[in-house]
Amino acid sequence: MSETTESLRRKIESAVELQSVVRTMKTLAASSIGQYENSVRALADYYRTVELGLSTCFRKSGPTSSMAKGTTTDPDAVGAVVFGSDQGLVGQFNEVVADDAMKVLGSLHGRAQVWAVGQRVHARLADAGLPLMDLFPVPISVQAIAPLVGQILVAGETQHGRPELTELHLFYNRPISAAVYAPVRQRLLPLDDEWRRKLIARPWPTKLLPEVLGDATATLRSLIRGYLFVSLFRACAESLASENASRLAAMERADKNIDELLGTLKATFHRLRQTGIDEELFDVISGFEALSPPIGIRSRSPSE
Repeated sequence: MSETTESLRRKIESAVELQSVVRTMKTLAASSIGQYENSVRALADYYRTVELGLSTCFRKSGPTSSMAKGTTTDPDAVGAVVFGSDQGLVGQFNEVVADDAMKVLGSLHGRAQVWAVGQRVHARLADAGLPLMDLFPVPISVQAIAPLVGQILVAGETQHGRPELTELHLFYNRPISAAVYAPVRQRLLPLDDEWRRKLIARPWPTKLLPEVLGDATATLRSLIRGYLFVSLFRACAESLASENASRLAAMERADKNIDELLGTLKATFHRLRQTGIDEELFDVISGFEALSPPIGIRSRSPSE
């Protein structure tokens, strides 16, 4: 089917509108990356405070892997939180983190209980046959991360008669550079012994040594909850930064492809338009030649 100048004009207008949308999404993605990266940096002081508190408790008593009080643990209860996306246009973002989670969880002993953050990663995990406990929506801003983390912690503690988790793993994508990310697996529970020893050996920043007042076990549980909170918050923020980095890269590729398409469409449009103009000129010249007498023949007057 041959193109016409009118159809090409409509295609060019549609491509220009689509490019405007793509560039708007690029701007939003770039802006979001900065906000989530800043939130991760802002966690540093809070995380340091939690570590100092844990180091004090560890010196007095050993760490506990409990997430809740008064529950019976099951050595086979393994929980996992997988961070993905609700929206598309993110390349292989969900596939990368889901494949990593499936690989790791498949090698662990125990009954996995998986919480998915994001509809698209949830669908991929469901297709793989993993036991999914719940689906959480992806936060749309930094302010929405804290409520999500609270919901995940509550879901882990209240499992409707299920045994308490003895292991908890996080799976998410961590940004490496401007548009590059890599899947990360972090084990939150049980607490790592090497990490605990390093905290105990860490010197206190002042000359006044701290002391745990009141119930040391309750204080330790609160600090562990704070550790879980900040770890989940950071994982979610880094996942969102990676998602927007992946979307930015996808939009940059789309912008480049649209530029190339526009170049092809405009070249075809100008060529077709020039061909039409040439044909019109040839028609005018042909009509003029048909109406004009041949060269060398002079029309005679009636008197001749």
